[in-house]
Amino acid sequence: MTKRSLRIGGASGFWGETAMATCQLAEQGDVDFIVYDYLAEVTMSIMARARTQSPEQGYASDFVTAALAPNLKTIADKGIRIVSNAGGVNPLACGDAVQALINQHNLDLTVAVVTGDDLIAEREAFSEYREMFTDQSFPPTDRIASINAYLGAFPIAEALNRGADIVITGRCVDSAVTLGACIHHFGWSATAFDQLAAGSIAGHILECGPQATGGNFTDWLSIADSMHNIGYPIAEVSDDGVFTIGKPKDTGGVVNRGTVAEQLLYEVGDPQGYTLPDVICDFSEVAITEIDRDLVRVSGCRGYAPPSDYKVSATWHDGFRGGQTLLFYGDQASDKARLFAEATLKRAEKGLHASDLPPFDQTLIELIGDESHYGAARKMKSAREVQLKVAARHASPKGIGILLKETIGAALAGPPSLTSFAGGRPKPSPVVRLFSFLIPKPDVLPMVHINGDQFRCELRDANGEFSVTPHKAPAITDPDMPTTPVRLIQIAWGRSGDKGDKANIGIIARRPEYLPYIWQDLTPERVQSRFAHFTDQPVDRYLAPGFSAINFVLHDVLGGGGIASLRNDPQGKGYAQLLLDIEVELPIAMVEELEHGHF
Repeated sequence: MTKRSLRIGGASGFWGETAMATCQLAEQGDVDFIVYDYLAEVTMSIMARARTQSPEQGYASDFVTAALAPNLKTIADKGIRIVSNAGGVNPLACGDAVQALINQHNLDLTVAVVTGDDLIAEREAFSEYREMFTDQSFPPTDRIASINAYLGAFPIAEALNRGADIVITGRCVDSAVTLGACIHHFGWSATAFDQLAAGSIAGHILECGPQATGGNFTDWLSIADSMHNIGYPIAEVSDDGVFTIGKPKDTGGVVNRGTVAEQLLYEVGDPQGYTLPDVICDFSEVAITEIDRDLVRVSGCRGYAPPSDYKVSATWHDGFRGGQTLLFYGDQASDKARLFAEATLKRAEKGLHASDLPPFDQTLIELIGDESHYGAARKMKSAREVQLKVAARHASPKGIGILLKETIGAALAGPPSLTSFAGGRPKPSPVVRLFSFLIPKPDVLPMVHINGDQFRCELRDANGEFSVTPHKAPAITDPDMPTTPVRLIQIAWGRSGDKGDKANIGIIARRPEYLPYIWQDLTPERVQSRFAHFTDQPVDRYLAPGFSAINFVLHDVLGGGGIASLRNDPQGKGYAQLLLDIEVELPIAMVEELEHGHF
């Protein structure tokens, strides 16, 4: 008999997110599982630093104190099972903390912990590896903060098969917490590639919580009145891999084709080859269908045999960074701020020389309020109110300290109207960089710890050759139709994100008939030109015709990415907004429909 569908709620997208989701999903969601994603590359380095200070730290403590503690009895009473990568770099300690909580409440729940991703002890063995994207050599091993392989979903499924009610992992791919629940529930094999791809894509949509239910949505005004009570996403997955995305009743936000499509393209590259440890996903031809209010069906995921390697991410310390923000207003505020910043940097450089310190590795002046993020597309030439940020990277915290001192110390010598809300002086902070590489799967040993025992998870060898033929460009049926320019945001949704020093921008046509015109106008060259003030590298363009979408990947565009960057937007979160402001040519007849509200 076919097993019933599986309802999975996504409760966390990063370490530090609000804890409201667990209660909402447990009380109102009618879910079988609640899954949590806490980890990013930089998060691992922060947790590693915490572990060096205390052997009981190094995991997402919020998972224990804020997510589980207030809701554990409800979770137990309703038989909801939990999967979370809250273990960070110390999953066994996280497991102990959860077990102590269970004992405190006198509940009958079984905890399992998945380990094997942490490879920091083998740092010397990786010294000959090259960075998989930049071909750089391995960092000095004494600067390494963390090294973790991205594990897949089968160890999680194994833990659930052995009776775990709560599964805690270290580093795994974000979607694995969802896929692991699906593999366990449906018994999917390691070669059920289409189903594995569908479970992975469901997990990808859940992994950022309310970004699938109206958060960061292009049409944010549509949920303005209910954002405070936004609902968290629920995927209801069937045995064949078709799933729906919804949210608990009587919650805010919205679930529609736009919100789901935006999240589907978030932080990915080629939608025909989204590579994970358990499967390579092709979601370029999925159908996203609104079947009810706040309920969307996703179907048509395809999967292929997974790679023979695990991706591994190391984080390492590369000096220090720091900066100060100040406010200028009044006539010619932009000019005042820029003059002050340039003078401050000159004073700081003299201070470095006087202290026998090398020059800054990098400096950056950013003005918020004069459209500096728009580059050549900037329209405001002279703002009357701007926030200045002057920042730098240096090998020594002393070098950053000199800049911070001069930024404040030069205040009385600067132009008029300089002011600041913050009191005190910022402190230098470490620069953490990412180094990614591949290692053969047999070199990693995932283990499940449960009920005092531990079990090795045998690898499924399903590797095969993978290649796809790129989709043909969407054709304009009548190229002679007269056209007129229209802002892209009127005919498309957009979402942008980051992976290391890359950014992606997903653009989804609001109606399929708009896609050929968007494709024709938004060439890789035109998109690169839009972001030429950030990068001179070529732009990759991919087509996802199933849901009328285009994905752009921008290289070397984030100033180093994450907390290695000095930028105000080091993760490219606003890049879609910059692109949606562009104009494309659309047939006049379609524009007239737009103007009359016929979307």
